[in-house]
Amino acid sequence: MQNIIAVILAGGFGTRVKHLLPNIPKPMAKVANKPFLEWIINYLHQQNINNCIVSTGYLGDIIESYFNNQYVENINVKCYQESEPLGTAGGFINVVNLSNQQPSSWLITNGDSLIFTDLKPLFNYLENDEIEGAILGLSLPDASRYGSLKYDDDYNLISFAEKQQGKGVINAGVYLFKHSVMNKFPNKKPLSFEYDVFPELLNQGCKIKVHITEASFLDIGTPETLIQAENFILNNFKINN
Repeated sequence: MQNIIAVILAGGFGTRVKHLLPNIPKPMAKVANKPFLEWIINYLHQQNINNCIVSTGYLGDIIESYFNNQYVENINVKCYQESEPLGTAGGFINVVNLSNQQPSSWLITNGDSLIFTDLKPLFNYLENDEIEGAILGLSLPDASRYGSLKYDDDYNLISFAEKQQGKGVINAGVYLFKHSVMNKFPNKKPLSFEYDVFPELLNQGCKIKVHITEASFLDIGTPETLIQAENFILNNFKINN
């Protein structure tokens, strides 16, 4: 298997649920007796990931303190904190620079969402020398709340589309990049995957594949979805264990 390091983006402010979680960062919301972030790490271990780095920001010391004192079985967890808001891709680049790691590929996922799907097809794409990255797309019968992915008949990413009515394939917030593509990232702060990195890579002719799934997905970014988190975790880990 490729040498893959996972980076979990956990540096956001969690504005919409801050009143429910006044003293902790959103990814540390307790769900089924442990932080949501730890469930993400457990899922990544199920996907044969052995090394995980958490990119922290707001209240990042709470995340770092927890994982310094909490052993997570069979997976190495490190934390790196950004000193200023860097954007999704900026937080990732900060981790790459501070960790001094050079795996064959980097897997990036959000710290406030989880999708239960097999990531092996995503990993397999990068066995092809011509493919430099892959993105996980979630097929929804109603994608109107989200922006959609546009791709060609060979599942090559074309662009990110604005919100539109009806069914569509949305960005699930899970990305895989070869380490060698890092030098093609734009040099700016803050830096966004959706608005900066992917458009620039596509402009440079990079081949980015879209892998589509219909798997169970939850984003704990709203009070309504945060309430659903415990049943989501219990149901899906029961299925996947």
